[in-house]
Amino acid sequence: MNESQPQRWPYALLGCVGGAAGVVLLCAVCFFGGTALLAAALPDVEPITGAAGFPGAGTGPAVGVVRVEGTILSGNPPLAPFAAGGTAYSGHIIEQLRRAQEDFDVKVILLRINSPGGSVVGSDEVYQALRDEIDKPVVVSMGELAASGGYYIAAGADRIMANPATFTGSIGVILTATHVEDLLDTVGIDVTVIKRGELKDELSPFREVTEEELALWQEIVDEAYEQFIGVIAEGRDMPRAEVRELADGRVYTGRQALELGLIDELGNTPDAIELAADLGGIEGEPRIIEYGRPPSFWDVFMFQFTRPVQPFTLKEFLGVDDGQFVVQYLYVEP
Repeated sequence: MNESQPQRWPYALLGCVGGAAGVVLLCAVCFFGGTALLAAALPDVEPITGAAGFPGAGTGPAVGVVRVEGTILSGNPPLAPFAAGGTAYSGHIIEQLRRAQEDFDVKVILLRINSPGGSVVGSDEVYQALRDEIDKPVVVSMGELAASGGYYIAAGADRIMANPATFTGSIGVILTATHVEDLLDTVGIDVTVIKRGELKDELSPFREVTEEELALWQEIVDEAYEQFIGVIAEGRDMPRAEVRELADGRVYTGRQALELGLIDELGNTPDAIELAADLGGIEGEPRIIEYGRPPSFWDVFMFQFTRPVQPFTLKEFLGVDDGQFVVQYLYVEP
């Protein structure tokens, strides 16, 4: 009688093995697919070579490298620090500066800036961190572009070095507002606004701007401009009147900036590393510690499955961005 009983446990085992294999395959697809997408989204970053790539590798005096790459925004990336997608978040930059400050081996910080600027608040947050929290020497190495908010941050360093062809300066403030009321009339779209407070919909893209609104926002822009002037005057030890003559919004080449006193020296990254080593009292070829990390599996997983899907709004359909009403230290390319 016992011989007629079927042996079912091998099938259950095979089912478990098959299920586990499926989970592994799914995870692999998520990981490698997500990594490929992230690699496409991340800005190109030229590695800075040295005896060590990340914190904890090796011992001895080192130059700590912190990057400001892309448009500057206040706060932290929405998911993980690596998922910035061409954006320099002030919170992430400040976190790296603090790590470099706390690292006993790091004797000097090299701040590599390649940015058109961006948020007024984000730029000032990084500048204030440099002035108030970092007591180690800081050398700025400018890349292709270190303009407006990028230069604002650089003013907090002890020394600034740029390539002769670097675009820097662009000392000024900008706010743009797009108006589409004529287009709406042509298309036949009516927009109804229900508000409490006369200026609640100030600079609305759906109607003509008023003189009162222009005057109010000009005051805000002027205040941010004066703050920019003060930061440069303090950081570069220049009279405010002298800074004001240079602060008409134009960009300068690295060579022009040197002649005007906006930077200290001309050179590229290796030269900036050598300068940083000298300021940090490091003899011989310095060890390099870059602050940052590659994405973990969990980062990629969360990036893939937690991205919100938002429907198009009327403003997006018309090409009107809410971010246009932000006062910015931003170089706008022609």
